[in-house]
Amino acid sequence: MSCCCKKPEPDPAPTPSCCATPKRRIDWLLWISLALVTAGLIGHFSGHIGPSWWQTYAHGTAQFMRAAWWGIVAGIIAVGIVGRLPNHLIAGILGKGGTLSGILRATSAGVFLDLCNHGILMIGAQLYRKGASLGQTLAFLVASPWNSLSLTLILASLIGWKWMLLFLALSMLIGIITGWLADLLVKRGTLPPNPNHFDLPVDFKFKPAIRLALTQLKPNPANLKAMAIGGLTDSRMILRWIFFGVVLASLVRALVPTDSFATYFGPSLLGLALTLVATTLIEVCTEGSSPIAADLLNRGGAPGNAFTFLMAGAATDYTEILVLRETTQSWKATLALPLLTVPQVLIAAWLLNSQS
Repeated sequence: MSCCCKKPEPDPAPTPSCCATPKRRIDWLLWISLALVTAGLIGHFSGHIGPSWWQTYAHGTAQFMRAAWWGIVAGIIAVGIVGRLPNHLIAGILGKGGTLSGILRATSAGVFLDLCNHGILMIGAQLYRKGASLGQTLAFLVASPWNSLSLTLILASLIGWKWMLLFLALSMLIGIITGWLADLLVKRGTLPPNPNHFDLPVDFKFKPAIRLALTQLKPNPANLKAMAIGGLTDSRMILRWIFFGVVLASLVRALVPTDSFATYFGPSLLGLALTLVATTLIEVCTEGSSPIAADLLNRGGAPGNAFTFLMAGAATDYTEILVLRETTQSWKATLALPLLTVPQVLIAAWLLNSQS
């Protein structure tokens, strides 16, 4: 029962009620990034005005946004739909931990849930607390480098459907292998098991849950309004990183000459190593990394580096490492994420670059 259902008794040292409306903070990253994107678009449509670096930045911003706008719109719609799905249906999709079926379900959920990697991280931590196996949790986190249905569409618009589908297949394969290896190491006692393990209730049935989901998605005015509001509201977290990524990628395009970009981040072992270092050090949400990955492929001619920038960023991100440590209370379980994932990513990246 919510504490809002009745008035709390007086207390000599009263604490803030859970009914109190939290003070809204200004999302500086969102608004500054949006302002810089808007400035770039204005500069692009104003013609060749300003220094050459500014013209390059403006044209790059317009190019990225022209390619990605439809994916952004589709993503907002997808966020609204996913937000209306019942929580128990999403939880039931993961199935039993410690099984290949559970790994496959967790991998699929990681791909199709429309959240940025920080949102996926929060859900992954909560799933672990509620009983998901370590393998399911890791598979859920690394199944898709962009971890978002909308970002998958945006990446397709930036690098093309062929590369996007190949990246998606490889990321799912790495997620499955990582999850399977983690659960195998747990069974052998090398990694600690999840102390919160539980089995899915025997009375859980998909049909009633799906029936409720269809009710929530029925295209009546109330549901459509709720999906529209939810999609726009919940997309703020994603949009801030999209706009920031566009700004960052446009600045890289404006300040780093094409020859240098291709030399240092091209399809070579040096370029691959520098990409791995960059994606480890740069704290950019995967929504922000997608435009940069597109530039690594399109301008640097290095599809393997682009794949590394997307995948290794999720596997080596220090925010993700710290949250996993707090969730699992084990450095062994936490470090299993980069130790199991990064070698697979580098092998796949080397193969992609060698075929380009």
